[in-house]
Amino acid sequence: MIGTVHVEAMPDNGVDEVAWVEQQMMTTVTDDMTSSSNYVKGYVASANLTHEDIEQQLQLLLKTTTPNKLRGIRWIVDCVGKYMEGGQSTATHVGTKRHDGIDYLKLPEFERGLALLEKFNLSFDLQCAPIQLVESAAALFGKYQSLKVCIDHLGKPRTVLGNDLLDDGSVNPNVTPNEKELRVWRMGMKAMAQLPNVHVKISMLGYTCPGWIRTTERQEFLKSLVRETIELFSPNRCMVAWNWHVNGAISDADNLSDVGPDAVELLEKFNWFFEGYSDEEKDRLFAGTAKEFYRIG
Repeated sequence: MIGTVHVEAMPDNGVDEVAWVEQQMMTTVTDDMTSSSNYVKGYVASANLTHEDIEQQLQLLLKTTTPNKLRGIRWIVDCVGKYMEGGQSTATHVGTKRHDGIDYLKLPEFERGLALLEKFNLSFDLQCAPIQLVESAAALFGKYQSLKVCIDHLGKPRTVLGNDLLDDGSVNPNVTPNEKELRVWRMGMKAMAQLPNVHVKISMLGYTCPGWIRTTERQEFLKSLVRETIELFSPNRCMVAWNWHVNGAISDADNLSDVGPDAVELLEKFNWFFEGYSDEEKDRLFAGTAKEFYRIG
């Protein structure tokens, strides 16, 4: 079976986004017959878990596809509150009200939303700043161990080797990592790895190391972080995520670099990262973990 899971792309309305993607997957075969070419087997939709009518939103999302394909929710908690990069978010993200100084993972309203995910058998995609893993996520998700959680984008350590380019436009030769950033990331990832319900996506690697595709040294460093993550969580709790939108550079580095691997290069690099793992473990990393996590039969 060929299939994928669509993860929300910060829409104005999560229900409308799911409905639109479903519509794109339909193709007309003849004037009298419609056939589904829908290879999207599941959705991780957008919904503000702190919203007062979140239960009604979730119920509506559950009815958006026939049969129901809703598998989980993502609400990006480093795009709101005190961890917004640069102090301001440009994303609408389902009507989010932004309150600087607040870690949304610590709000009782957010926890109420998590409990509803558990009630409706939905997972949560956790995209947050590394310090949130340390200060709030590990304690919070430890209280909901039947709720499946996936940390997005390797836990998002940021520009660990510095910027892609220097001020004069030359490639940054630095290969000495920011140990402070890595220390916080490691603390958070180790704490989350203790929770058996927590998984990790290996994706958006250029956010961690912008322009990594330019030099062998940066590729080797990034490989070491990927393998460190896999060793923490095991292949059974790690999954490759494509994160493909716009182009390779943006998909890989989230605007931190103007270069990134194309689709074939990225697949080749993943195979290189996973050297030494068994075929069974590679199957888990490329597909098996994701199929299990998102209940894709």
